[in-house]
Amino acid sequence: QVQLVESGGGLVQPGGSLRLSCAASGRTLSISAMAWHRQAPGKQRELVAIITSLGGTNYADSVKDRFTISRDNAKNTVFLQMNSLKPEDTAAYFCWVLSGGIGYWGQGTQVTVSS
Repeated sequence: QVQLVESGGGLVQPGGSLRLSCAASGRTLSISAMAWHRQAPGKQRELVAIITSLGGTNYADSVKDRFTISRDNAKNTVFLQMNSLKPEDTAAYFCWVLSGGIGYWGQGTQVTVSS
């Protein structure tokens, strides 16, 4: 079992920045990929960014050049730095990790971009 605790969401004006964090506990030695997904009201959950155990990354086209995913393996934590935020980035953001072939989800943190 892996437990995930997200933090860093909130209300921000368009053009602003936020940094999300997700700390993993439990069976962390088997964690390989870590990722952030988001889900806006009435829409399907979508992958925002993913990072492998070796640091390889991939991003949704809608966030490329604005968002950066990173991880601290010593602290079993994944981050999402979000810059130049837009109203369409408003969503619940969910951390996800792959450990021992099983995917685990965090509880989600709300990001609202509004003036």
